[in-house]
Amino acid sequence: SGSQADFMLRDECLIVDDSDALMRTSNKADCHRFNAAQPRGLLHRAFSVFLFSPDGRLLLQQRAAAKVTFPSVWTNTCCSHPLAGQQPDEVDAPEHIADGSVPGIKAAAIRKLEHELGIAPSQLPPSAFTFLTRLHYCAADTDTHGPNAEWGEHEIDYVLFVRPSALLELAPNPEEVDAVRYVTLRELRTMMAADSGLRWSPWFRILADRFLAAWWADLDATLRDGTPADRATIHHIL
Repeated sequence: SGSQADFMLRDECLIVDDSDALMRTSNKADCHRFNAAQPRGLLHRAFSVFLFSPDGRLLLQQRAAAKVTFPSVWTNTCCSHPLAGQQPDEVDAPEHIADGSVPGIKAAAIRKLEHELGIAPSQLPPSAFTFLTRLHYCAADTDTHGPNAEWGEHEIDYVLFVRPSALLELAPNPEEVDAVRYVTLRELRTMMAADSGLRWSPWFRILADRFLAAWWADLDATLRDGTPADRATIHHIL
């Protein structure tokens, strides 16, 4: 356990280049700091979990107001980073990315689903997750920190889908999550409408605007097969 500030200094993120090749590690605070020396922070690996109920509704979370980046915004189920020095290992080798198995990303997702939402790892084994594709995006958090925001995100984000066979017991961590809600695609579109008054994470907005409807349209097929043509792709949407 620890405060947001502790995690920012302790967690060692995986710095990558535009092709997602691992370069080195750096702490979370350095990765997310936007300044004259690194106006777009440091590009690092991340993941976004889309967890669906057995009847096909998507679990959303509202990020806690205490978060350093993008506090109080709505987003997909769980978003975080694979880290160096974890057990099980969260650093994926190129061959694990190429074959779509991404055991490191899945281990990180399981760790954070427990930390943020209280989901026991026994309920979501690595085999339950389907890796779809990667999104490379960059966004300064100007909503929170103003036009010269010193914090933001610059990530290659691995998209994971999962649909457990039974509705999960959730115990959201108040330091991480302010609210959770299961929604249909129609309900999501209403929540994302310009007049809703709700704010959304930039990575989720890109994924929702460009990809989500197609993936969700045949959820069985997406969960079973993933997106084979897309698995090797990094969508650079900057």
